[in-house]
Amino acid sequence: MNEFQEKLVHFTWPEPKKSYDVVIVGGGGHGLAAAYYLATRHGITNVAVLERNYIGGGNSGRNTTIIRANYGIPEAVRFYQHSLELYQTLEAETGRWIMHQEKGILWMAHSEIGMQQQKARAAINRAFGAKTEFLTPEEILKVCPEIDLTGGGVWPVVGGSYNTEAATARHDRVNWALAEGAMMRGVHVHQKTAVTGLLMEGNRVTGVQTDKGPISAGIVMSAVGGHVTSLAAMAGLRLPIRTHPLQAFVTNHYARTFHPIVASTNLLFYVSQTARGEMLMGAEIDPQPSYNYRSDHHFLQSCAFRATTLLPFLRDLRVLRQWTGVCDMSPDYSPIMGKTSVDGFYITTGWGTWGFKAIPASGEQMAQLIATGETPEMIAPFALSRFAEDRLMADRGSAGTH
Repeated sequence: MNEFQEKLVHFTWPEPKKSYDVVIVGGGGHGLAAAYYLATRHGITNVAVLERNYIGGGNSGRNTTIIRANYGIPEAVRFYQHSLELYQTLEAETGRWIMHQEKGILWMAHSEIGMQQQKARAAINRAFGAKTEFLTPEEILKVCPEIDLTGGGVWPVVGGSYNTEAATARHDRVNWALAEGAMMRGVHVHQKTAVTGLLMEGNRVTGVQTDKGPISAGIVMSAVGGHVTSLAAMAGLRLPIRTHPLQAFVTNHYARTFHPIVASTNLLFYVSQTARGEMLMGAEIDPQPSYNYRSDHHFLQSCAFRATTLLPFLRDLRVLRQWTGVCDMSPDYSPIMGKTSVDGFYITTGWGTWGFKAIPASGEQMAQLIATGETPEMIAPFALSRFAEDRLMADRGSAGTH
């Protein structure tokens, strides 16, 4: 028996009912988390999660599993720190091993301007609850001895910020734990069930039309990744979202001595090591908006060149596999959560390259909104209405958004 084996999760697949109190469209991490917290925190179990493919088969299964809170604006730091803390207790709460491992994430700077930016990031992180410190080059080597501080003579490392509580977790196990926890309490999860339309009465959403028939609901929540604009358009709602592909890849096994997550927002790449010892790498979103899931050689070449310049040992490894997800990007690079101008239609979207790390907090806060009808203080700044009010939450808080 190896460390990746455990007893089977217990899923139940009931037939869809004609009516639910809440219908959640999208069976990825955000949709499953909202259902889980509706059941566990509020006792609301007459809930259906509708997934057109299989649970966790969209962006939740195509991400790079990083959990961190080192964002650049107070509202984002508080939100992601809360999510990071929920992840820390999720294994104990669900009774499932999600392979959560605290590693810390190091953001390197290569210029005087970059160094000042990382010092400022560390200061605002500490002010709003995230454990981030600024490191000198000598301190960086203690965290990650594999780094070439000369940057190949091109990109010298002059300092960096270090979010010490950053972690990783296994994406499929997170989805399974949330799905199982919701199902055990009576929530229905329906795979292979595509939503083809919304049922409307005037300006109110009253349910969904699926390829298996209509389902009425008191509230419909969109947790769709990639095609949220299409779903919103069914309610006559136009969202400020563009969707971009995001690629990543892993190499063959390397000795399990690479502890932290290493990133550079100047060079736009990040590297971490998986539980199997593979080196996982990603970079910025593809600049052209599309729903394209194809991977390409240009990305491999570009990302690998930047990564190997600062981490020379990577040159001896080989690429095993490559994949692509799609990122829903808002104009200010912050998520959109909450009610919309259409009664009964709630959204959680705009997750860009940071959706996985937000799963617990997003699900918890959206569940609170649905259960109480009142927008929680933590997500109020991320309301869709901020764009009409010219109250943007500008935060390019990842290497992928540049």
